[in-house]
Amino acid sequence: MKKNLKISIITVTKNSEKFLEENIESLAKQTYRNFEHIIIDGVSTDRTLEIIKRNSGRITKWSSEPDQSLYYAMNKGLNLCSGDVIGILNSDDIYFPEALATVNKYFINNKIDFLFGSVFKHKLMHGFFPKKIYWTFGFYTTHSVGFFIKKTAQDKIGPYNTKYKWSADYDLFYKMIVKNKMIGVATKKTEIFGRFRPGGLSSRIRYIDFLKENSQIRIDNGQNKFIVLSIFILRLLRNFTRLF
Repeated sequence: MKKNLKISIITVTKNSEKFLEENIESLAKQTYRNFEHIIIDGVSTDRTLEIIKRNSGRITKWSSEPDQSLYYAMNKGLNLCSGDVIGILNSDDIYFPEALATVNKYFINNKIDFLFGSVFKHKLMHGFFPKKIYWTFGFYTTHSVGFFIKKTAQDKIGPYNTKYKWSADYDLFYKMIVKNKMIGVATKKTEIFGRFRPGGLSSRIRYIDFLKENSQIRIDNGQNKFIVLSIFILRLLRNFTRLF
């Protein structure tokens, strides 16, 4: 394997004027330089496009056109990627300067398909616990900021399934880990990729809707329906106060 992998970073935006410049700046400050930054904008009506155009010299590719959903826009970004490894960086999140250097190191030194890096999200998130994928999201750090996958592995799995409104990343991870049995690792706790800013899409989802979609994803991927129903009921009881 070559020693200097090209890393593709996809950022989806929609009225992201508050944090987008910091997002772009975090990539400009990377010590590792073999990367491309692809921005997919959903026709913003604030100053987002102005920020994109002002920083066009730092952005490899960008587009601004209507999108049907967040994951639809991510798929457009996937179609534009030319790198060996792909990462997602939401418009309000940032990488720390050594993030991409660490990503490159792990992929060239390990026979892996994907990587989860440590991330600040409310607290420091670290580790990878694949057995937990059958019932919870808590098996990894984050999708934005923390997740990287080989393009060949992404191509094998396919794009994000836009049938799912909120958790198409969970569906992708299920296919990646359970169905395709791909190999992944986590970085050391101290190898922190960046900061995930709270307040995005996941914070606006009703817990019951989130739980229903998670359950449907597991059923669609072949998990036993009785087990899925049992987990659904147990999680409802455990998180009863979050339903109101």
